[in-house]
Amino acid sequence: MSLPYADELAAARRAADDAGRFALAHFKTRLAVEAKADGSPVTLADRGAEEILRRELGGAFPADGVLGEELGETRGASGRRWIIDPIDGTQSFIRGVPLWGVLVALEDRGECVLGVVALPALGEALWAVRGQGAFLNGAPARVAATALADATICTSDASPRHFGGKHAGFERLLRAAARHRGWGDCYGYALVATGRAEVMLDPLMNPWDAAAVKPIVEEAGGCFCAWDGTPTVYGGSALAMPAALRGEVLGLLDDAPRTAR
Repeated sequence: MSLPYADELAAARRAADDAGRFALAHFKTRLAVEAKADGSPVTLADRGAEEILRRELGGAFPADGVLGEELGETRGASGRRWIIDPIDGTQSFIRGVPLWGVLVALEDRGECVLGVVALPALGEALWAVRGQGAFLNGAPARVAATALADATICTSDASPRHFGGKHAGFERLLRAAARHRGWGDCYGYALVATGRAEVMLDPLMNPWDAAAVKPIVEEAGGCFCAWDGTPTVYGGSALAMPAALRGEVLGLLDDAPRTAR
């Protein structure tokens, strides 16, 4: 008897690999860069990779819906939806930095049950299915068992603009940890899920950025939530860490008024 979502995982991994090969062929080339309505960049590599994902996933599961960063939403009839980001980390991609990925998630009746993160320029791929564990290139992936005082905190490259001087909780968290590193995006969440960093956070997060990494982080023994602690990909922000650090990290981030002592 096959495991739940076995066919879906195989299709998702195949589609992510194919989209990743397409994007990788355009990596470190002279690409025209356009600005979207929100000011973020997009290239023909983003759009072409999303078309591959839609074609392959739609062909395999025609009743499912699809939500993608570049081409919007196609509604389905199954109660399931694929949530995709063809190049997560386009700012890295267009600058020749290899920390970008192809993200594929399956949402079944509101729950993200499957996630694939392909990192083509690094030769790494992570995947997870709810209840079946998380894997990096086929080997089990687990979060670290590290105290916050010894932890590495990761943020995406835009984060200092959003954090700096505006969120006292973030400053408290940085002071409590050992080090802070940037160039995050999906790579930062991959580091948490594989025990190479302890905390990854973004003050601004879209569902297509979050849906694939949530089941991977959780199946690796971590927590994925919005900054208020809600375990959702629709909270507008994101935070990942080992389950053992959840209370401490959320407590430090909390900017609610504190009673003087």
